[in-house]
Amino acid sequence: MNDRRKFVLIVAAAGLLSLRSFAQQPKVLRVGWLSNDKSRNSPFFEAFRDGLRELGYVEGGNLVMEAKFGEGINERLDALAVELVQWKPHIIVTQGGPATYPVIRAGATMPVVFGFSGDPIEGKLVQSLARPGGNMTGMTFLSHELVGKRMELLKEMMPSLKRTAVLARPQHPGEQAELRTTQTAAKSLGLMVIYEPIRDEADLEKALAATLKSRCEAIVAFPDAGMMRYGEQIAGFSAKYRIPAISGWAQFVNSGNLMSYGPNLREVFRRLALYVDKISKGARPADLPVELPTSVEMVVNLKMAKALGIKIPNSILLRADQVIE
Repeated sequence: MNDRRKFVLIVAAAGLLSLRSFAQQPKVLRVGWLSNDKSRNSPFFEAFRDGLRELGYVEGGNLVMEAKFGEGINERLDALAVELVQWKPHIIVTQGGPATYPVIRAGATMPVVFGFSGDPIEGKLVQSLARPGGNMTGMTFLSHELVGKRMELLKEMMPSLKRTAVLARPQHPGEQAELRTTQTAAKSLGLMVIYEPIRDEADLEKALAATLKSRCEAIVAFPDAGMMRYGEQIAGFSAKYRIPAISGWAQFVNSGNLMSYGPNLREVFRRLALYVDKISKGARPADLPVELPTSVEMVVNLKMAKALGIKIPNSILLRADQVIE
């Protein structure tokens, strides 16, 4: 009888270990993706998929993906988030604040991995960067070191520069800290900063008019998804009045502007696959620290420089990761 009991206990223990192992790493991992990109042109989604493939995940094999795109319309994301949560993935990955907050409103209780342009603490996504404390973790694109570097690049490119307009969205988490860092960097370079808050497109028109009125010689646009939507309008203004504009994402230059210096967002979303892998193997989002960008890139638009009558110094061109001609 004792031998029988031992056998039963061994079988039960083996079954429990098997269940735990499955709970830690599902045989088929279900991952949801939400962003406001257009489904036909989403380099960050492709970068994330590349990251998963590098880690051994094969779609149709040990991985099932459900990707939903807002197609550039933020208002669609709440409904898409509800659909994604109802699909019950093991993990949801979100691209930026416009996609992250709808997932929260949809009541997601599963782990959520984000790529977030602002301060995730101020944005109430995590309790701290070192110990997020809830069901969310990921990477933030916000690095104050990069903010100061943009100001230095502007001054290097335009040694006579004295007055700069800063365009930023007050509702973006971390905007005030970013502004303070910019002002400190500007002061050390002998620059005056004119702050223009932009809450909507009407504010953008006012801010650009104020930039002219205050005789600003350059524009610094704080990088976030909302500001990137205005990239082409800023580029049109920049070309018309010959006022160069710089920001933190390559997307800004691809919209026609002069320069960007900041995180390589494709690398950020590729790295998010590491979070998904760790969580699928049993790690808790609450214990996975939020990372800052580790890979940065500089993009320069020589075509716009020519239109502005600016000669980009070789010292900058030699450091550029991409030059658009």
